[in-house]
Amino acid sequence: MAQERKDAATFKGNPITLIGPELKVGDQAPDFTVSKNLLEEVSLKDYAGKIKLISVVPSLDTGVCDAQTRRFNEEAASLGEDVVILTISADLPFAQARWCGAAGVEQVITLSDYKTRSFGQAYGVLIQEFQLDMRSIFVVDQNDKLAYVEYLAEMTEHPNYDAAMEAVKSLR
Repeated sequence: MAQERKDAATFKGNPITLIGPELKVGDQAPDFTVSKNLLEEVSLKDYAGKIKLISVVPSLDTGVCDAQTRRFNEEAASLGEDVVILTISADLPFAQARWCGAAGVEQVITLSDYKTRSFGQAYGVLIQEFQLDMRSIFVVDQNDKLAYVEYLAEMTEHPNYDAAMEAVKSLR
């Protein structure tokens, strides 16, 4: 049974329970399986040898998630071929594609954790009460070690964009 972390964060001030371990810098990044589209699944191994910034959002259809994904899309243009930005949410792949098209987001790869919640459980961000993934940021180096971890205490707050980008740049 997966680890439950009661009161690990809040949503609008109300405590929520996160499922899975609390990862730390230096840990080996857990593997996961998520949907790239309805028929294609990907895992951490699909991005081997690259620096990975994993931006986790509950749903692209909310204001903070929208802003977070747009911000990393803008940052991606200056990062080069050795860096990939993955945005993971529990939104259906259809909704992710629609949102990206409407928002003009082309630099970020959106991946869906809707089928098995594999990512959420492996990275300790699955919100038990909502079955969504909690806003968080993970920077994974070329050898799949965690170089930066940010679990937000409040679901509606923005992550520390600058610190995440500094972590990516320090690995280059």
